[in-house]
Amino acid sequence: MHAIDVHGLVKRFGEKTVVDHVSMMVEQGEIVGFLGPNGSGKTTTIRIMCGLLTPDEGGGRVLGYDLVTEALKIKREVGYMTQRFSFYEDLTIAENLEFVARLYELRPVREHVDRTLEDLGLTSRRNQLAGTLSGGWKQRLALAACIMHKPKLLLLDEPTAGVDPKARRDFWDEIHRLAAEGLTVLVSTHYMDEAERCHRISYISYGKLLATGTVSGVVREAGLVTFVVEGPGLERMVSEIARLPGVEQVAPFGATLHVVGSDEKLLSDSLAVIASRPGVTVTRGDTSLEDVFIQFMSKAQDNMA
Repeated sequence: MHAIDVHGLVKRFGEKTVVDHVSMMVEQGEIVGFLGPNGSGKTTTIRIMCGLLTPDEGGGRVLGYDLVTEALKIKREVGYMTQRFSFYEDLTIAENLEFVARLYELRPVREHVDRTLEDLGLTSRRNQLAGTLSGGWKQRLALAACIMHKPKLLLLDEPTAGVDPKARRDFWDEIHRLAAEGLTVLVSTHYMDEAERCHRISYISYGKLLATGTVSGVVREAGLVTFVVEGPGLERMVSEIARLPGVEQVAPFGATLHVVGSDEKLLSDSLAVIASRPGVTVTRGDTSLEDVFIQFMSKAQDNMA
């Protein structure tokens, strides 16, 4: 059984179509990254899947329950971590978790709270006020609250925004541990390194799902070619290279320029002029997920414009 199997989802707000016929399937125990620019419909799609919003069109099943008629059952089996920290800052970590435990009618409350604190490494901070926590510890508290009731599906909406690299690494180690135990995870993110830690990714742009698959598969299907330019005076070459036939992206990467296009021969012929200059080398590079992300964004039409 698929944890998520939805098709043709549409959500409109007034005259704006925010989710435009989105279909998605996610296997049990899979970690799927949900990518896309701001305003692309990621959050709205996630809210539909966890039963908080009703689609205007389309349907399907989440955790075996009908998306439209059994939304309440879905809610009880899902953990949803929002973009914003949404706990009481004048309560301690333990008091916040006690509140959540009572919402889910977990008994005995103290036992569930203690186990959750232990699992997430929060025991030593149980009496610390939530409002005094750093971003990384707030994130850990939010995750603890999401998984306390043992959900089968975890929906994470940009969970690591504003968190330092060490906390992000620890967070993802925890997500993979949970997935190994059978939890299914759908996570929206802007970080390419995080997307690459997912089993599969789905890219949505302004309401439309444009690509889905493994990272390597999505990069390959994009059909982009990347060349790396090295040499003196690269800063002065950016605008010149951008105007060459076949060039679709130019981006500085440290002491090099990454030049991306769809037509390998045209791009290679154009860059031959640059490569003939003293001290300048042009070599074939690997197309990154970020290159594909930028390409999708440049070709998509803003549905809110």
